[in-house]
Amino acid sequence: MPAAPLPVRDGLNPTRLRLPDDGPWPTALAYLSARFPSDAARLREKVRAGEVVDEHGVAIDEATEYAPRAFLYLYRDPPAEKRVPFEIDILHRDENLLVVDKPHFLASTPRGAYVVESALVRLRRDLDLPELTPAHRLDRITAGVLLFTVRREARRAYQSLFDERRATKVYEALARHDETVRLPVTVRSRIIKERGVLQAREVAGEPNAESRIELIDAHAGVGRYRLLPRTGKTHQLRLHMSSLGIPIIGDNFYPRFYDVAGDDYSEPLRLLARRLEFDDPYTGARRRFESRRTLAV
Repeated sequence: MPAAPLPVRDGLNPTRLRLPDDGPWPTALAYLSARFPSDAARLREKVRAGEVVDEHGVAIDEATEYAPRAFLYLYRDPPAEKRVPFEIDILHRDENLLVVDKPHFLASTPRGAYVVESALVRLRRDLDLPELTPAHRLDRITAGVLLFTVRREARRAYQSLFDERRATKVYEALARHDETVRLPVTVRSRIIKERGVLQAREVAGEPNAESRIELIDAHAGVGRYRLLPRTGKTHQLRLHMSSLGIPIIGDNFYPRFYDVAGDDYSEPLRLLARRLEFDDPYTGARRRFESRRTLAV
């Protein structure tokens, strides 16, 4: 994908829209107004202010003709969001990397109801790092080590560590201690996640997900587990722990879903990305980053 003709602003990338192959709209603005009718007035304001541009960075106006398959770029208005009351701790920073200790309940990247209140947008704003990009992701309700690239030129080298499974990720979780569950164990299954369905699920077929589960210690009926995923399917560790009959404490998705308000921080998922290790693609040196956070019942 070519670089956007607009820079990051206020921590957010511009929105990229592709015009349909055909349609009845005489102008680009008419298309935008039809696609986003509730924002039609605001879109007209943006066009008049020269804030909507084509792929060459040229501002459109109210008379710009509709061009099939063309691209338009504009900034969305940051939504008013209640601040997630937890801070991001920085573990490491250099010319290529920013490694942080993400708290529970903070999204890694803008998505859905969490745009401004995401680790990416907060860090871009607070540290003035407009090119900051995640090399991988953690679920909003998972805490721990999260790695970002600082500059555009370094993105591919570090993202490929995760795409090619050359990074070692070690998680920690709290769950009920069940002496009948024989550990350590390697769980292999086929996991699918359907669009629009909240839960992932295990189905028959060739395994595409693998996790090693180890017991670290146990006290008062609660086990502390080390989780080593070999693959990275959606909700993989949560689903594999649940399939063993020891779902992670605080998991409102598995084995059964129950709703939790977005601003209810009383029961975090006891899942922590404890450690991340890899050979640096530039220096070859072994890099190791470890969370300073703790899990408690």
